[in-house]
Amino acid sequence: MEDVAQAAQTIAKFLQAFTLTSGLRLRFRVKLRSAKPANGIGAEASGSPDVTGLPAGDEENDGVRTLFVEFTGPDTPLLTAHNGEVLNALEHIATKILRLEPELHDQVSFDADHFKANRERRLREAAAVAVERVRTTGRPHPFPAMTSRERRMLHLILSESGLPTASSGEGPGRFVVLYPAGGGDSEPETAPEPSRHRDANHIREAFRHR
Repeated sequence: MEDVAQAAQTIAKFLQAFTLTSGLRLRFRVKLRSAKPANGIGAEASGSPDVTGLPAGDEENDGVRTLFVEFTGPDTPLLTAHNGEVLNALEHIATKILRLEPELHDQVSFDADHFKANRERRLREAAAVAVERVRTTGRPHPFPAMTSRERRMLHLILSESGLPTASSGEGPGRFVVLYPAGGGDSEPETAPEPSRHRDANHIREAFRHR
């Protein structure tokens, strides 16, 4: 992102419109995730966006700059339901609005009531169990299908074990497989079948005016 402050303003305006038109009881805050503390950019679900500039000089910082959006409020469970479908959809829309290339999507991150932080903790717990299982049985272990960001995170976590990993499947059914040492060519077990018939009522309810 060439202009972080402008990108934050754009995201804040998009989320302000979303919260107002959906009728959801949400608050959000857009922050610059960096090594140094940064002032936030926030808005309430009611009223006009309260957007202020990022600290001077942040655009000049070295390293990857990440805009982090944190939701709070009574309706955050609607964002995190069904493995965070709505939360992930909002994050994806934001990257499209900012016209970020796929390899830059990690520069925008949405979370709600620490959903993703808790998800990372559960991934680490599942990874530890899988590593022990693979070392004990000598058989590959497939994980459930997950988003590309979660797959990257899982690959990174599993790399600490020294065991090989690979992604398999296509589209939303793509999943990570953990292999035993020297067994990267063996056939994995079948990954859990993703649901192909999702009930869309939770999405419609999320956007219903109250």
